[in-house]
Amino acid sequence: MKFLQTNIPGVFLIDIEPITDERGMFARLWCKEEFKQAGLSTDLSQFSISYNNLRGTLRGMHYQLPPHAETKIIRCTQGAVYDVVLDLRNSSPTYKKWYGCELSSENHRMLYVPEGLAHGFITLVDHTEMLYQISTSYAVQSAQGVRWNDPSFSISWPFLPMVISARDTSYPDFNAEQNSQNTSFTRNS
Repeated sequence: MKFLQTNIPGVFLIDIEPITDERGMFARLWCKEEFKQAGLSTDLSQFSISYNNLRGTLRGMHYQLPPHAETKIIRCTQGAVYDVVLDLRNSSPTYKKWYGCELSSENHRMLYVPEGLAHGFITLVDHTEMLYQISTSYAVQSAQGVRWNDPSFSISWPFLPMVISARDTSYPDFNAEQNSQNTSFTRNS
């Protein structure tokens, strides 16, 4: 695997290194030793999947507060998404900055998202499936989010969503001072 540092500290785009022959392709998606050598967390507690019927489905921007903060490895197993992470770590040099990339079943890319970042995506095609490897179990009391179109972040989505949950549209405007207690991630990785 190739670990490519993004513009957000601790966020890595991961490319597979396929071995191909007349049968097709084989590649590793997870190797504890390779992740450890790259300085990334190897704790995995939960695998989750989301299936999205329609192009233009937006999910996000979600995160969990400590002590249930999550590290995630995200992969698109069917279809394609524009995937976005948003840095909510107050001490980070990229606080309130975002990174976006295309993940698809064709490019086989994965995104490593450390604790302290919100995550979301918009589907680029119908019938898109996402796989999440997560470091901690879901804790409803720690589940939080910020609005996908909050002007505090100016995330540039490829187009407006057509399907979005009421929860994802209802987050209030982000105010750094008011929300510093709600997003107090002290890790810088």
